[in-house]
Amino acid sequence: MNKQTILIVEDEVHIAEVLIAYCQNSGYLAEHLSSGKDVLRFVKENPVDLMLLDLMLPDIDGLEICKQVRAFSQLPIIMITAKSEEIDKLLGLEFGADDYICKPFSPREVIARIKTVLRRVSNNAAEVDAAHIIKHSGFEMKTDEHEVSFKGQFLDLTPREFLILKLFLENSGRVFSRDEILVYAYSDTLDISDRNIDTHIKNIRKKINQIAEQADPIRSVYGIGYKFNKQ
Repeated sequence: MNKQTILIVEDEVHIAEVLIAYCQNSGYLAEHLSSGKDVLRFVKENPVDLMLLDLMLPDIDGLEICKQVRAFSQLPIIMITAKSEEIDKLLGLEFGADDYICKPFSPREVIARIKTVLRRVSNNAAEVDAAHIIKHSGFEMKTDEHEVSFKGQFLDLTPREFLILKLFLENSGRVFSRDEILVYAYSDTLDISDRNIDTHIKNIRKKINQIAEQADPIRSVYGIGYKFNKQ
């Protein structure tokens, strides 16, 4: 069975080392980032099954990171913080966190929470096999190899088109605004018009229709943006 990957975002080295050790001893792969500014790019470019996210990072607030990740992904997130006030817990969950643990904590409790959250979200996730292949509505996307096919035929997508289609495949039925898609597809630069998203969607549709003329998986939602419908 392929090991699940836990991303630990924690700037305190001794805490990160304990979490890494416990995750590895519990059969998980553990990746560690000490800086919040690297989180979005890492999540987009690497397979991650759950994130342990410290609230008080030195560069970017953990809640802001949670909010930005939620703009494009349903990746399970457990917030970790030294703040114990109830209002902070509520705020963290409103920003899309799946659970919340306060320092000081028992590492065994963290592992138990990880297992509980992963079980809870597993039925809602897209089908992803050991090679990180997303299978959905006739699409087969190999995220590690940056390849995608539709109804068994190769789809020749640009890197931006690939990211946009990946966003939709992982979030079927959810409506995304142009701004949300822009943030996801252009994390390296936002100095671009959101109308570029319309062009990308048009090109993706065209390439899909070259394989199946009547296929229309990406739907426009008037006044809001786009969503992916199951076929």
